[in-house]
Amino acid sequence: MTRLTAERKVRCAAGAARDKRATDLVVLDVQGLSSVTDYFLLCSGKSTTHLKTITDAIRDELKREGARPLHAEGVAASGWILLDYGDVLMHVFLEETRAYYALERLWGDAPAVSLDGS
Repeated sequence: MTRLTAERKVRCAAGAARDKRATDLVVLDVQGLSSVTDYFLLCSGKSTTHLKTITDAIRDELKREGARPLHAEGVAASGWILLDYGDVLMHVFLEETRAYYALERLWGDAPAVSLDGS
């Protein structure tokens, strides 16, 4: 199996999140801004159960593609789950937690990646 590129990983994860009705799905290309990762995926869920459903779907889809997270942090009850796939960081938030941390504003210089056709 060929190694998944960061872009393929983030597109697979975005598709899985979209299939579970994640809201406000955004992918930021931080390759020129971060030495830690290449892409951020940010999305929101409407409840703690929805957060778990979204993160489980992302994990399952990427596992099918041969990728496993290096690290996971947070629990649905905290309002923020982070899945670290090395070159892609997935942030799954409750809407109010996402508004509080405002990562899109913090990384405002990062271009958004179009997910059309992915």
